[in-house]
Amino acid sequence: MALVLINLLPPATRVIRPQHQDLLPAAFHGSRRTCFSVRCIKNETAPKLSDQKLSVRRRSANYEPPSWDYELLESLDNEYTGEKYIDMCDVLKEQVKVMLDEEFGTAGSICHLELIDDLQRLGISYHFEDKIRSILKKVYDENYSSKLIVSNRKGLYETALEFRLLRQHHFHVPQEVFDCFRCDQMGDFMDSLSEDTKGLLYLYEASFLLTENESTLELSREFAKKNLKEKLEEKRIIDPELAVLVEHAIEIPLHWRMLRLEARWFINIYEKRREMCSAILKLAKLDFNIVQSTHQIDLQYSLRWWKSIGFSEKIKFARDRLVENFFWTIGIIFNPEHGYCRRMIAKLNALITTIDDIYDVYGTLVELELFTDAVERWDTKAIDQLPDYMKICYFALYNAVNEMAYEALKEQGDNIIPYLSKAWADLCKTYLKEVKWYLNGYTPTLQEYLDNAWISISAPVVLVHGYFLVSNSIKKEALEYLLDNNYHCIIRCSSMLLRLSDDLGTSSDEMKRGDVPKSIQCYMKENGASEEEARKYIRSLISKTWKEMNKEVAKETPFSQTFIGIAMNLGRMAQCMYQNGDGHGHPDTITRERILALLFEPIQLVS
Repeated sequence: MALVLINLLPPATRVIRPQHQDLLPAAFHGSRRTCFSVRCIKNETAPKLSDQKLSVRRRSANYEPPSWDYELLESLDNEYTGEKYIDMCDVLKEQVKVMLDEEFGTAGSICHLELIDDLQRLGISYHFEDKIRSILKKVYDENYSSKLIVSNRKGLYETALEFRLLRQHHFHVPQEVFDCFRCDQMGDFMDSLSEDTKGLLYLYEASFLLTENESTLELSREFAKKNLKEKLEEKRIIDPELAVLVEHAIEIPLHWRMLRLEARWFINIYEKRREMCSAILKLAKLDFNIVQSTHQIDLQYSLRWWKSIGFSEKIKFARDRLVENFFWTIGIIFNPEHGYCRRMIAKLNALITTIDDIYDVYGTLVELELFTDAVERWDTKAIDQLPDYMKICYFALYNAVNEMAYEALKEQGDNIIPYLSKAWADLCKTYLKEVKWYLNGYTPTLQEYLDNAWISISAPVVLVHGYFLVSNSIKKEALEYLLDNNYHCIIRCSSMLLRLSDDLGTSSDEMKRGDVPKSIQCYMKENGASEEEARKYIRSLISKTWKEMNKEVAKETPFSQTFIGIAMNLGRMAQCMYQNGDGHGHPDTITRERILALLFEPIQLVS
């Protein structure tokens, strides 16, 4: 592993001296599993642009420079790209396939379900998708294919695990399977269940697969959460692994978590388990490192592109967050075979970040109206009236999008420019509306704000491009759902999850620098509520949106499972990135350590 540079020190710091090593992540403290040499990059505030042609006063968000030394990142060399490790991985995959086959005769047994659950949480189930799907289909056909629910003779833990796995794979299991654990059909859950900690944990996790109006699952969540929190507070969970799993679930449920961070975390949990399977553990570690090596290659491509367009030198007022922009792509789609998708979405994210800052921070109203018109016309002749910094941005956008469209035309024979350019035009128009709200001092109603903001958060742009980036064949019926006046509900849900999570994490900072009121402020003004009450309401909207998403992904759609996964993962990534504040615009130590763990720190194979 080559050098990685990260700045975790105060702005005035120029170098890391030995006495400052305690400020660095543990990975840097002489660990044998990494070969990082560390020094701190210069952390000077970005100089303000002065426009000689226009005597206007520009705002500044005072964004910090990037935390990462791009030149050293480009020199990364990872040994796990070698054939030796890929061959080792293939041998281990065959062993796991045998384990799945051995259990196939008793599909639905608790051991079988636990194996599937472990493979999913370890991040290696993508190798066995067809086999897992066929096993779960057999479970579903035997127990739930008819409208008549067979009397449940299973315990709470097994019932909840089976329910969650089946719903995760879009099999509709009725909530009534939990009625046998209630005092009566309309009553509370049995008091005796409060002693079944493992069952409560899995009931709690299962409850997040609910859809609207599933009152049993709502009740089960509250019942399980209340009892689990009491057990944690009173330290009544004796099994240390179970205690850690409960605490982890209460923080953020499994269904809402970013997949790769969960895999990295769960590998450490699994390794300490008494019944751990060494072949599965070795496969999980080895696969993680191999996947990480492919991500590094994709990142290096993105870094070279970023350097080539010159934004860091020409548009210095905007956030330079290339590594963070790439980090989003791992959360959205991590599979090694989708490297092209990651590379292109990293470009989109970087362009979105820059254009967002042009509208939010730097551009004048006249300039922004001209830029919006140029994007809407999608014609290079439209940029003659733009200032130089906008011309550079416009050409980078135009070239990147046209490149993706060219690949689609070459591979599939479809001209997708109308869909891609329309998505960008819609984004810019929503940005412009927010600028006008800000300049007029206007606070919209919450609904008025959300009607605009679910598009201005940029998720539709990412998902429209994402559809074409992962589709082997473009379906006409899918194209109907890729326009702003008819976006599919899955796209709307994903966008809303991103918008609401972003607002929870960033609204305070954005209001300080001067920005349009976000959902929190709109709710506060409209309802005379406190900020705490507003945040509670926005979190309830996130829960409501997940219910709608769960319902939609279980329906027949013209989209592939890969695309549906991208849409769901975008919502998960949003909650990860904004969990502790603005992890994108102002990356904190937690965000940086997560990036280190997923992109630059391999897992040690031998203890």
